Amino acid sequence: MKPKPGDYAPYYEIYIRLVEADVVTTLEEQIISTIELFNSIPEDKGSYAYEEGKWTIKEVLGHMIDTERIMAYRALAFARGEKQPIPGFEQDDYVNNANFNQRTLKDLINEFKAVRESNIILFRSFTEEMLNRKGTASGNEITVLALLFIIAGHEKHHINILREKYGV
Repeated sequence: MKPKPGDYAPYYEIYIRLVEADVVTTLEEQIISTIELFNSIPEDKGSYAYEEGKWTIKEVLGHMIDTERIMAYRALAFARGEKQPIPGFEQDDYVNNANFNQRTLKDLINEFKAVRESNIILFRSFTEEMLNRKGTASGNEITVLALLFIIAGHEKHHINILREKYGV
């Protein structure tokens, strides 16, 4: 099952189209591949940014964690029937206020793993009815299913950037 246009704002298409298989299976596979990728990066390279003003490798991973938490909260809220709109978030402000570069890559990897494993347990509990529920986030209607696809696709997007621009 894949979200349909109208289940999410058009700008999320960049992430949703990156997910080709069952979304929970994709999320499970990403735990392994993403952790392997970040474990292959030497600690001293964690603060590397490919260009002035771009995020460091640690900041990219931290951003992935923050975004997953936010999207998972939205999915939980809408699956449970939340009717109140959920505000958006400014990703650069979150990264700038997180101090990711003061942490070790190992610590960030452990946090990523814990967040993902917890979310998979939650997502497996969602019924088809829950997955099709809609709510409003960042001023746009979105389904729970679309949020799961965004989490997986957002991660693939950033992994692609790490490979292409950071040489990881």
